[in-house]
Amino acid sequence: SSLLGVVGLRAFCLRPCCGAASAEGAAMDIDLLNPDPKEERTRHKLKRMIQSPNSFFMDVKCPGCLQITTVYSHAQTVVLCGNCNQMLCQPTGGLARLTEGCSFRKKVE
Repeated sequence: SSLLGVVGLRAFCLRPCCGAASAEGAAMDIDLLNPDPKEERTRHKLKRMIQSPNSFFMDVKCPGCLQITTVYSHAQTVVLCGNCNQMLCQPTGGLARLTEGCSFRKKVE
């Protein structure tokens, strides 16, 4: 009482509910060609439709002397201001934590 029929090396479903053997096909719940941008950002960087890194470079403005320094988003060392030696960010396991008072903007490619 199997619901699968086998022809040669191909298996197909004999149940009328799933529509696997029908020419019409069933409508999908999601649009695979136009994924939701919010959902794409939460996906793993290699599982996105177009692979893209999670890291970026940013311009960080020192709150003391207002000098702008370029910092990597996932910096693994403490970054100090070149002018006044104030700490701009400190490393964590992933994204670097900016010091309170520092403002930043993502660098454009």
